[in-house]
Amino acid sequence: QVQLVESGGGLVQAGGSLRLSCAASGSIFSINRMGWYRQAPGKQRELVATMPSGGTTNYADSVKGRFTISRDDAKNTVYLQMNSLKPEDTAVYYCDADVVEHTTNLLYRYWGQGTQVTVSS
Repeated sequence: QVQLVESGGGLVQAGGSLRLSCAASGSIFSINRMGWYRQAPGKQRELVATMPSGGTTNYADSVKGRFTISRDDAKNTVYLQMNSLKPEDTAVYYCDADVVEHTTNLLYRYWGQGTQVTVSS
């Protein structure tokens, strides 16, 4: 089993910044890809940013130039630096990871529990 735990959400004024963290732990052999999604009330969950291991990052058009995804593979942690936040960025933010489990060598997708980000105008 693998657990993803997010932190760093909160309330911020428009134009402000937040940094989200997501740490993976458990039976991990390797992590192929890590990413961030978000879900606003009444809307579907949408991709924010994703970062393959050694690959090219991908961002939603709505966050390009404002958000930056990064990874620390030694810590099995992915970060999301969010700058110039807007009220429309308000959502629950989820991290996810494609993990090869140590015990089975099988690939599974895991999700964190989510962290609330609220941007006031």
